[in-house]
Amino acid sequence: MPPNEDINIPITINFSGGLELMFSNKASHAIMLPSKIPGSDEPTNVKYLLKYLCDELMTDTRKDLFVLDDAIRPGVLVLINDADWELEGEEEYALQPGDRILFVSTLHGG
Repeated sequence: MPPNEDINIPITINFSGGLELMFSNKASHAIMLPSKIPGSDEPTNVKYLLKYLCDELMTDTRKDLFVLDDAIRPGVLVLINDADWELEGEEEYALQPGDRILFVSTLHGG
């Protein structure tokens, strides 16, 4: 077996600004993801993480409050290890063991 083929990577996901209500009303989730996108040689990235979160962790049916067209919704800030995800490559950022991803909603009713 080639090295790292079946390795899972631990990631900590945090939600704030009301997004936690969409994910079992829990602000923090410790998850394990495959090191490579299933069916691909590509490293697991934030784009895959978004799909995983929607398919596996989201308990709310209003997916459009988190993602639109499979991309993070405008008004949701994303931090990767306390840095703006725009500095890290956004959806293409290859996840690393121990990464901390924070999603913060800035959307407010009124």
